[in-house]
Amino acid sequence: MPEIVKIIIAIVVTLVIAVPVTLIISSKLHKKEDEKKLDNASGQARAIIDKAVKEAEEKKREALLEVKEESIRVKNDLDKEIRERRAEITKAEDRVAQKEENLDKKIDNADKREQSLASREGQLKKRAVEVEALAEQRVQELERISGLTTEQAKDFLLKTVEEDVKQDSARLIKEALAHAKEEADKKAKDIVVSAIQRCAADHVAEATITVVQLPSDDMKGRIIGREGRNIRTLENLTGVEIIIDDTPEAVVLSAFDPVRREVARIALERLIVDGRIHPARIEEMIDKAKREVDNSIREAGEAATLEAGVQGLDPDLVKLLGRMKYRTSYGQNALKHSIEVAWLTGLLAGEVGENVRLAKRAGLLHDIGKAVDHEREGSHVQLGVEICRKYKENQTVINAVASHHGDTEAETIIACLVQAADTISAARPGARRETLDAYTQRLQQLETITNEFKGVEKSYAIQAGREVRVMVVPEQVSDAEMVILAREISKRIEDELQYPGQIKVNVIRESRVTDYAK
Repeated sequence: MPEIVKIIIAIVVTLVIAVPVTLIISSKLHKKEDEKKLDNASGQARAIIDKAVKEAEEKKREALLEVKEESIRVKNDLDKEIRERRAEITKAEDRVAQKEENLDKKIDNADKREQSLASREGQLKKRAVEVEALAEQRVQELERISGLTTEQAKDFLLKTVEEDVKQDSARLIKEALAHAKEEADKKAKDIVVSAIQRCAADHVAEATITVVQLPSDDMKGRIIGREGRNIRTLENLTGVEIIIDDTPEAVVLSAFDPVRREVARIALERLIVDGRIHPARIEEMIDKAKREVDNSIREAGEAATLEAGVQGLDPDLVKLLGRMKYRTSYGQNALKHSIEVAWLTGLLAGEVGENVRLAKRAGLLHDIGKAVDHEREGSHVQLGVEICRKYKENQTVINAVASHHGDTEAETIIACLVQAADTISAARPGARRETLDAYTQRLQQLETITNEFKGVEKSYAIQAGREVRVMVVPEQVSDAEMVILAREISKRIEDELQYPGQIKVNVIRESRVTDYAK
């Protein structure tokens, strides 16, 4: 046992001694190897550095060579450009010198001309003074010979020239008007007659009141009702005045609005047929009548557009057009009149080569303002223009509406055709009726206008206002002045009067010589 312990101890001691020695020996060996490797690496690094330095020097030399070559090339280019610029500058300097030389020559010439003109101007002034003196001597001599002063001679000459010019102008005006009227009348008659022959329209004059027939006079009492409640209900709901008088079996409906009058007529006729007349039943019938009239207005507008051949109108505009079914002008139905004007305008447009569709549209809408003129302030022309603008109608249509009564100037041929068609439709016999007061007033205004002209002795409106005969004083109006007087009277009538068709102005100058045999 002790021996084993000794052996173990010996082994341990041996290991303790051997391990450090072994580590020391191995570390020295490794150190030598590391030193050897480090020497090798240092040698390789030096070799790489030397190689890199050599390559850098070579690249440096190459770069320097390239820079030198480039600088030489740029220098050559600059030298070439400088030579070219110098050559151009030399040429420009030569041109400038030439121009300066030419300019000097021109200045010299101008100076010479100026001197020449100055000498001529002096001569002209001298001659002008001489001419003025001679003219003054001539005027004095003429005044001495004629016995008239300069002002008197001027007045005499002006009067003579004025008379000659007046006679010549009157003759030329007469000849031009005669020729133009002959050609225009011939062409216009052909166009208008052709259009009228192709237009077949009928009109029935309509009254401004509505008469409702009754089955018997007993129905009047039932319409009035107890203490007048039925008739008051009718009048309040419709806005129509109901006139019940001694007329047998008839009741008169009177209202400014034709649509209200139509509603009242339909409602009253249905109440008479139904027999049950009391406030509740009256209100029910009036509501039904309003719906029926609205449908009738819409259908009338659609029928008018189809009949006139006009398409693409706004539905609200079509409804306004239908309202004209219940509108009259001097007894002529406004819707029928608009349809006829559309036809005539289209036919006239076809004759003169204008747009027929646009002409019909303008003719159909020319009186559209009459659909609302009893509800809104303003003339039917102004209201019609506002309506057409609201619904974005063509500018040609708007101008035709605005100018069809001459309120504004017609800008297109279609506007002129609408004026002509409107006049044809309104002026033809039987189309309209005129009240006696308006007719008498128009004749008086016609005679008053003509009597205001200088030299007019008296005037007469004849042929229902279609002609005015003007008697002039022979001593105050010459034959040549008659032409100018007739033209001035016509222009004044056109500006101040409204009339259908045309008015003939007939100026008469009569000279009478009386003597007695003794």
